[in-house]
Amino acid sequence: MDLYTWILCLLFAWTLVQGLFSFSRGSKASRGKLPPGPVPLPIVGNLFELGDNPHKSLAQLAKTHGPIMRLKLGRLTTIVISSAAMAREVLQKHDLSFSSRSIPDAIRAHKQNQVSIVWLPVSPPWRNLRKICNSYIFTTQKLDANQGLRRRKVQDLLNDVQQSCRAGVPIDIGRGAFKTMLDLLSNTIFSMDLADRSTVRTGEFKELVSNIMTEAGKPNVVDYFPMLRKIDPQGIRRRMTAHFGKIIELFNDMINQRLQLRKELGFVTSNDVLDTLLSIIEDNSGEIDRTSIERLFLDLYVAGTDTTSSTLEWAMAEILHNPEILKKVKAELHQTIGKGNPVQESDITRLPYLQAIVKETFRLHPPVPFLIPRRVEAEEELCGFTISKGAQVLVNVWAIGRDPSTWDNANSFVPERFLGSDIDFKGRDFELIPFGAGRRICPGLPLAIRMLHLVLGSLLHSFDWKLEDGVTPEDMNMEEKFGITLEKAKPLRAVPIYV
Repeated sequence: MDLYTWILCLLFAWTLVQGLFSFSRGSKASRGKLPPGPVPLPIVGNLFELGDNPHKSLAQLAKTHGPIMRLKLGRLTTIVISSAAMAREVLQKHDLSFSSRSIPDAIRAHKQNQVSIVWLPVSPPWRNLRKICNSYIFTTQKLDANQGLRRRKVQDLLNDVQQSCRAGVPIDIGRGAFKTMLDLLSNTIFSMDLADRSTVRTGEFKELVSNIMTEAGKPNVVDYFPMLRKIDPQGIRRRMTAHFGKIIELFNDMINQRLQLRKELGFVTSNDVLDTLLSIIEDNSGEIDRTSIERLFLDLYVAGTDTTSSTLEWAMAEILHNPEILKKVKAELHQTIGKGNPVQESDITRLPYLQAIVKETFRLHPPVPFLIPRRVEAEEELCGFTISKGAQVLVNVWAIGRDPSTWDNANSFVPERFLGSDIDFKGRDFELIPFGAGRRICPGLPLAIRMLHLVLGSLLHSFDWKLEDGVTPEDMNMEEKFGITLEKAKPLRAVPIYV
């Protein structure tokens, strides 16, 4: 949001709140020892300290105020966690107390917060959705059964890359990875390529998802001054309503088509996710309803495509930015897989350097820099500090991944740090928690890690790569674009070359 809009919104907020609220530290309503933090200004609090890249700004502030830090963002008390030890306290030792969500106003569009597995509080509806994900979508048995499908979708990507190779033209790495994840999810859920059966093309769907992530992640004055919610001064909820609406309409049409097919004589179930969930509804188990199916698919598509493709793009960018790493990983692939042989999922355990690259990418470029914001439903004690009821809690995994007290050469891409290391990213080692931890850990983790290793290994083993237009590794743009996910500010375009 530009400065002019900020001033207008804050002036309007001032007329509503002056004389009604006090924003000074040590308010009469506060009890106990509060976490340290920068002194807030009247009304706006610490809003102007967020900057364009809040993950970086708050990491810098934490160097002064410590790994547990309190800010006032307008009317919103925010606690920022910036160390592995403090993350363990929040996500493991006090997991239940911090398991509710702080819901951005943007997510209230289409009432997404009321039926989404991401935004629902820990409750029977949330447990039902979580059970469905763990029992019917992301089980080891289901993932193993779909191994051939993943291999085919990766081969489709390699075929597209081969066409670019013949023409000598660059490809957009992020867009290619996004299409692969989109087709994989579509075949898993609907048994079809989404782009083949709808008016929404891959590029348009990627733009929709990117817009959702950007709108949901940008600072929204309504989140800091809730009294402005009805007027939506920045128009974020209005735009999110349109974005959500387009995707939900698409899913609604596909569900209607399947319901019609299921009524026809001789219908044979495909045993995909949609058929499974519709059968659960027909059993009248009460586990899920039609609206919940639509919103679950929205969660799966938005989270499953954007985060995985963004991580793959960052991994390729770091590898091309560091030619020695490219040589090492290609040597490992050549020695282990053999020239001309495809990379299989069963090969991944024999590729420790490739695994180290993925871990190092997660460390430097966590797909969701603050995880999903949490909310304290009742006053809580945390390491001797009082966390007030209603406070928002942000776990800055970007800062944790670059903490110099944990990592040597913390800002450098060094996969070797993970060779021979037991540190993993599955929620047990709080130095590296790109998927979160505890009961709200990302349910899609098992699929994401299979696809990341398979796609990255296949692209590196099947082709050599050079940057477009004479760009050198030293000149690469490695800037970030902040949103709920951290995308590259400039998409990575590289030219594939036959091995």
